[in-house]
Formats: sequence, C-alpha cells, structure tokens
Amino acid sequence: MRVGIVTPFYFPSVRGNSITVQRIESGLRDHRVIVRVWSLEESPSPGEILHALDAFAPDLVHGFHVSASGRIVTDASSRLGIPSILSVTGTDINTDLFDPDRRTEVMEVLRRATRVVVFHDVMRAKLTGELPETADRIRVIGQTVRCLEAPFDLRHHLGLTPNDLIFLIPAGIRRVKHVTFCLKPLDALRVQYPQIKAVFAGPIIEAAEGIRLQELLRDYPWAFYLGPVPHEQMFAIVSSADVVVNSSRSEGGMANSILEAMSRGRAVLASDIEGNRSVVREGIDGLLFASESEFARKAERLIREPGLRRQLGQTGQQKIEREFSREREIRDYLGLYREAIETGLRRL
Repeated sequence: MRVGIVTPFYFPSVRGNSITVQRIESGLRDHRVIVRVWSLEESPSPGEILHALDAFAPDLVHGFHVSASGRIVTDASSRLGIPSILSVTGTDINTDLFDPDRRTEVMEVLRRATRVVVFHDVMRAKLTGELPETADRIRVIGQTVRCLEAPFDLRHHLGLTPNDLIFLIPAGIRRVKHVTFCLKPLDALRVQYPQIKAVFAGPIIEAAEGIRLQELLRDYPWAFYLGPVPHEQMFAIVSSADVVVNSSRSEGGMANSILEAMSRGRAVLASDIEGNRSVVREGIDGLLFASESEFARKAERLIREPGLRRQLGQTGQQKIEREFSREREIRDYLGLYREAIETGLRRL
C-alpha cells in the first residue's frame, strides 16, 4: 500500500500535528506501507503538492487538520481517482467550523472526503451536529503515545533542587493554549509554598503570545521558558516534573501532552473542556479545573499531597498501558485505509 500524507507541520516541528503524523507514519512503515509526507510548513503551492502526489501514485491521500489540508487532499483525490481521508485535529472543528469566514470551506471539504477521522466521540458528536450527512463516514481512532526518549536533566539545566516542585506547561505558545493562565494562581500559592516552579516548553506559534509570555516572565522569576524542545527530550522533561498542566481553551480530543504525561506517571491538572475530559477522569487519573480559583485549590492539593500525585500518576500510567495501544491505533488506520480503497473500487 502507498499512502500520501499532507500535514500542516512535520519534523523537526514539535507541534501536535507533527507529533501525531510522525507516530502514525512510523507505525505504517513498520507494516511495510510506503509513506510519503508533505508538510505545508515548507510553503509548497497546492499545484506542487498535487504534481508530486501524481508522481508518487498513492493508493490514497490522508490529510491532517481539515482547514489546512482539506482542499489539497480532496482535490488530489478527485484528480487521481483515489480515496481521501481527513483527520480532525482540534481548531479545524472547534474554531474554524464556527468561523463565518472559514465555515463554508470546512464543510465543503468534509462533504467531499471519503472518510473523516476524529480522535474521540465528543468530536464525532460535534461534527455530526453541524454536518449530519458525514455521520456514516466518520471513524473514531484515538491518539496514542510513541516514546523515543533522549536524556535531559531539567533540574540541573534550570538550577533547581530536588525539593522544588515543578508545574510543567508543555504547549505551543498561542492563544488557544492559554499557557499563562497558571502564573497568577501559582504566584499566590508561592506565599505558602515557595518551592513552586513553573516551566513552559514549546515553540512560539503566535508572535504576540510569545512576546506576552516573555514579558510576563520578568515579573515571575520562579517561572522559566525552555523554548521549543525536541520531542524525544520532552519525555525526560515530563519525567522530571511533578505536575503537568494543560490549560487549553480547545482540544481536538486526547491531547498529546496529557497522554505523554500519563505515560510517564505524572499527575495531570487540565482545563475542564471536552477534549480533556475525553482522557482525564476527575479525581481518578487527573484533576480538572474550570476557573482560576478551582485551579488554585486543586494545585494546592497536589502540592500538599504527594500521595495524591503518585496515585493519579500511577492510575494514568496504567490507563495508557491498558487502553492506548499504538499497535491498535495502526491496525485501525490500516483497516480504515483498506475500507476506503475498497469503497473506491466498488464505485468504478
């Protein structure tokens, strides 16, 4: 089988779409699938991608992030007479589908796609609520974790002690991730718990948000920004943290940062949104917050109760081992690809 993939971001980018595509690509290659990836980050024209896909002659084309890749992927499908798969990754449905300037385009490419992949039933429900005619073409394939770990001594790098309690915020720096949310409540907690440290890790995606973060950090000398970190080092950094925070306003379901934190047995403190609730069960394998005061209250519990941190981390780790099989994820994609190809053949 030959599969062409179009993605907004790819290696060496450490954004979520890049991590997801690299994991799936690696799994497909393990099953002897011939894969070629085109990244829109390199700014190729749609015509250049279509020409390259034509030369590659794939059996199907798979695009990630509907708004970014949908038009190219569905045009390639029509031109080459092959199936198209579109993966919903978050802002394409949570934001763009409801944006008056983008809604028509998003709906059109979703209607044209042979199959649509979402990471969780909450996204299927949202999509079918807006576009019921896609219901029979949507497939749910959950995210998983691919661990390639390189050493990184976070505490030594930042000059921190074993007694410092690290809240790690791993995310691209953009508004939807709301990364600076935690600074004010954690600063208030530092009056009683001066061992608190905050560490931000991720690329600056929106320049204004990057400037905002760096300006804020001048007022919070106990908080640090690592910048973009190679993905293989992120697992060592996560393992060095005490609590991993996801304060995003929107997720497509099963955020890589949360799954990776759980896989390393770290306690998760996440915003109470649909995408995060698809992974985190309140009080069982993580804690959820819906306001600044709730964040502060639950952060204090995690500071005061190391046993709770261990319990949440262990339960989350067991959940990843039990429910988030990478082999299952790849088998599901292979089954979807075969189904889409057979559907195309029946139409000939």
